[in-house]
Amino acid sequence: MDIKNRFQNAYEELEDAVKRRNERQVYTCLGYSSNLDVLLDFKAEKLNEMLAGYLPDEGYQDMKNAGIIQNVQDLLHTIVYFCTNGIGGEADITDPSLIFENFAYSYGMGGTAVQAAMALSKVGGHSVVHLTDDSQEVLDILDSPFIHAADPEGRLCRTRDIKGHNPQELHFILQFKKGDVIRTAGQETEIPCSNRLILTRNTVNETLPLWEPFFRWTEEHAQQVTSNVLSSFNAITDPAVLLKRLEFVKRHAQVYHQNNPDGIIYFEDAHYHNAEVRGICMDTVYPHVDIMSMNEEELQYTLEQMFLYRLDIDDIIECVQGAEFLMKRYTVRKGIVVHTKDYAMFVGAPGNVDIESGLIFGAVMATAKAMFGGYGGEKEIREVLKLPLSEKGLRNREVIMNSPWKDRVKIVPTCYIDKPKYTIGLGDSFTAGVQLCF
Repeated sequence: MDIKNRFQNAYEELEDAVKRRNERQVYTCLGYSSNLDVLLDFKAEKLNEMLAGYLPDEGYQDMKNAGIIQNVQDLLHTIVYFCTNGIGGEADITDPSLIFENFAYSYGMGGTAVQAAMALSKVGGHSVVHLTDDSQEVLDILDSPFIHAADPEGRLCRTRDIKGHNPQELHFILQFKKGDVIRTAGQETEIPCSNRLILTRNTVNETLPLWEPFFRWTEEHAQQVTSNVLSSFNAITDPAVLLKRLEFVKRHAQVYHQNNPDGIIYFEDAHYHNAEVRGICMDTVYPHVDIMSMNEEELQYTLEQMFLYRLDIDDIIECVQGAEFLMKRYTVRKGIVVHTKDYAMFVGAPGNVDIESGLIFGAVMATAKAMFGGYGGEKEIREVLKLPLSEKGLRNREVIMNSPWKDRVKIVPTCYIDKPKYTIGLGDSFTAGVQLCF
């Protein structure tokens, strides 16, 4: 079946995959952070108004990412930098009132694990989540018969039955749209690409406290856990704390593999605040991972920052070679997934896993999030499948199919949307979809 027909049949295939999993009573385990997202109602007109009031004489070319936002000038510099470059990323903010006093907002759910759980629940897939921010707002948003947590005795329950014990953590999500115009000091420039900026006020995830009952349940019921997703170490800033958490998770991964040799340890990468944290994470956990997953910017950043390995992310063969380099350097067991707005790709040897189906499920669920702003169920996914496949993704697939890499690479185009309504949680929805192939 060619790739266009695979996409035409994608919903039926996804529905069958979920049905088989539920008949077998299996779960995806998802870790490790949760937080309350503050979703900003961001408009370029509001930004331009603030720029005229606070920074009337500064051009956009001079504005840089402050890294740590301590005042309104830092805030504006950082927003303009990310918008005018069309890139996503994160920065820390010390004073949340800078946001609350200037932007309208609503609440949502943050963290790879919990967003993936919500995406899975929308298609009827069961998961077990590890929570850090377990504030009442978080527990209420997550409440679903498909989303499970471990209680203090190591039994599964709904999040509404959990008693929270950790502090709340806020992440401010600012989404900007391609084509909107930024005006500074008499100059104008268009935003080149839709993306998102995350401003974090770290509390609980700075130390990422691990909930032992979650790990106990996963290890004791490993045969019911088709995949075990690791993420969220990037917010830890203390190397000693990080290493302690990583050593615990490394031992957990070993026990899980012993109890379920066919189970998948899946690591979803992220933006890291410093190279030392990234390096410790890579050295400690990567060798125990079956599948490593990242977007193209994370692939480029990792290679260039850690190894001075130059990568053109618009060259699909270079991306394959970069993924192969990381796979061999860290002896990742099965392979590396690279996901972008135009294609999703697996480099490696998946064994008996139908990884191409996983890439399609992930791509469809991510596009549903981008298109509608919420997690995609039957209605949304059927609408997504009416979209054309990305021309760039189709070209990249053709390049791979006619290259020496064709037996090592699975690549699928995405259902393309030029101006997404939503750009946060797309990678998390993609991660959710991939888990359905295990």
